[in-house]
Amino acid sequence: MAETTVEGIFGEKAGIVWEALNQNGPSTIDGIVKATGLRRELVYGALGWLGRENKIAVERRGRAMVFSLLP
Repeated sequence: MAETTVEGIFGEKAGIVWEALNQNGPSTIDGIVKATGLRRELVYGALGWLGRENKIAVERRGRAMVFSLLP
């Protein structure tokens, strides 16, 4: 049975997104979606989770937002 709690959904996906950023470096939403295979809305939730835990930084480059891991 799939986990339907916030922790179960976004906590797990946050780990997947963190690993993608760790392996590939800074990336846009589209890059993260492509690297992880996650749906866009799950990537947004995972980024929110990582942001709340102060594990990522975001930088605006033109119209794009680029996410990277904090040291």
